[in-house]
Amino acid sequence: MKEINKILEVEELVHTYDNGTQRVNAVDGISFYIKKGETFGLVGESGCGKTTMGRMIVKLLDITSGTIRYKGKNITEIHNKKEQMQFRQEVQIVFQDPYASLDPRKKVRDIIAEGLDIHNMVNSKKERNDRVNQLLQTVGLNMDFASRYPHEFSGGQRQRIGIARALALSPQLIVCDEPISALDVSIQAQVVNLLKKLQKNNMLTYLFIAHDLSMVKYISDRIGVMYKGKLVELGEADEIYRNPIHPYTKSLISAIPLPDPYSERERKREIFMLHSDKKNLFWREIKTGHFVYCDEKGDF
Repeated sequence: MKEINKILEVEELVHTYDNGTQRVNAVDGISFYIKKGETFGLVGESGCGKTTMGRMIVKLLDITSGTIRYKGKNITEIHNKKEQMQFRQEVQIVFQDPYASLDPRKKVRDIIAEGLDIHNMVNSKKERNDRVNQLLQTVGLNMDFASRYPHEFSGGQRQRIGIARALALSPQLIVCDEPISALDVSIQAQVVNLLKKLQKNNMLTYLFIAHDLSMVKYISDRIGVMYKGKLVELGEADEIYRNPIHPYTKSLISAIPLPDPYSERERKREIFMLHSDKKNLFWREIKTGHFVYCDEKGDF
């Protein structure tokens, strides 16, 4: 059997927080892996825990229990400075809000070059400027933008700056935390196409987090569907879209607008509400590579 080249493995991951009255599992026993060079889409409504998942992977949030392995190494066991710097260099994040994630007091040049400075990856001011100019061109921006401030740009341009910052350290894995949700629809496809182009040219691996299943299908090789902290369905992107099994996945697909206004007006949306916390649910492989979280009878 062919060995799968896994760059990231998540096993029984839990993140618990205190909301003031009780302890809540934002991420509740999730397991999956990401193959080197693929895009793994993680989709679900706001509050389902997908952003919490992404932030644990890049070590911005602590793990309550479970394991995250990057290239086979448990990330909680990365302690010495050299290993930590290597991890930070190889695993980057593009944040959801291009307005809040860029320091308004810094010029674009310094925002993009911040990682280069921290990791001592440039030896002169000229080399630093050349690298920033190259990154701006790579994400489709003019080199003159380097001397300007974030407030001078549109949301789509700011997100490209954020992508350039993530690319600066030549990472291998990038967590894209809803990178298009704050952008105009007309700009979303441009940013997604840019990410696909960068992946091909730089052999990148993505964890692409979003709530829009149509866009996730377009960019992803495999998709995991999250609901209330749980992963409820996982499989190849086309398979999930063509043959959704879990009612929640069906409800997400039914919410995708149709291009025909007449069909859109006539069709019925599927609504899924989990009325009780069922016990004895487990991962069931419906067909090769397609898993659903259900009981022995296939109920949810």
